[in-house]
Amino acid sequence: MKKLRVGVLASGRGSNLQAIIDASEKGDIPAEVAVVVSDNARAMALDRAREHGIPAVHIHPPYYKSKEEYERRIVLELREYGVGLVCLAGYMRLVGKVLLEEFPNRIMNIHPALLPSFKGLHAQRQAVEYGVRFSGCTVHFVDEGMDSGPIILQAVVPVRQEDGEDDLSARILEQEHIIYPEAVRLFAEGRLRVEGRKVVILREEE
Repeated sequence: MKKLRVGVLASGRGSNLQAIIDASEKGDIPAEVAVVVSDNARAMALDRAREHGIPAVHIHPPYYKSKEEYERRIVLELREYGVGLVCLAGYMRLVGKVLLEEFPNRIMNIHPALLPSFKGLHAQRQAVEYGVRFSGCTVHFVDEGMDSGPIILQAVVPVRQEDGEDDLSARILEQEHIIYPEAVRLFAEGRLRVEGRKVVILREEE
């Protein structure tokens, strides 16, 4: 099977990027990271890419007159590397129309909460402060909203009474590193079908 070429957009440490790279190198998923793009020149994600011989590209948003122009530059980079799926891994910008139109239902994100609860920043802190008994993480397709696209996979993480934000974040992150590569695998195998708000996971024989 020909490997799916994945482009990763990241702004920070890129631990989910690392999980996808590891799964690819182990042969657990029929996909490979073709390029990593960051809006932050100092992002650890770029260092992770370089360590694995993956092209690491910094695109500096202030150099561009508009968000549309900035995203067109990203699209050119992703096209150059033949990207079929875009994964956001701690990418701290809302995806705009240019990228969404270029990659319809082909952009994934992971969020550290059980969507639609606790969207946006500091989701783990929101969960702890709200007093929920269970939190977790969600892989979803990206649409024009914030953490609002169709849900692909979720993992549940119990919230302990003694948990602070950091405690819960660490346990959620463990699950993120499991379900994100799994979502990429399902996509690469052609087993995800979007039907309105729902993502149908097809059986292998389908």
